[in-house]
Amino acid sequence: MARDEDEPEVDLGISLEAVATVIDHARAVQSADADAEPYDDEEPDTRDADAERDALAAFIDELAEEEQASLIALAWVGRGDFEPEDWAEAKRLVAERGVGRDTAAYLLNMDMVGDLLAEGLAAFGIAEEEIER
Repeated sequence: MARDEDEPEVDLGISLEAVATVIDHARAVQSADADAEPYDDEEPDTRDADAERDALAAFIDELAEEEQASLIALAWVGRGDFEPEDWAEAKRLVAERGVGRDTAAYLLNMDMVGDLLAEGLAAFGIAEEEIER
């Protein structure tokens, strides 16, 4: 049976729509954080950034453990720590290191996590812009 061109060659363990949602919200958090930078001596308004961060953390927390592990592994691929052909090893390492950890906090503390996830998808030949939202 021929592979559907819209499907990745490897089972990522998470829907592309879920990954796209995380990418979108992570970029919104990053944008809100940038907007919260003080321009003068004023105190920055971080309410929008905090609300976006909380919404993203809640979304990630609701994902199954395998889906959360897939997000971390995908970010690692996007960061260049692993190649797509090392996907199984990346997922194994996430499971080994991730026991009892807060996936949302881990991902939200990663610089440019939205871009890393998009790069991870790109490494598998998936353009995040083409994923239906």
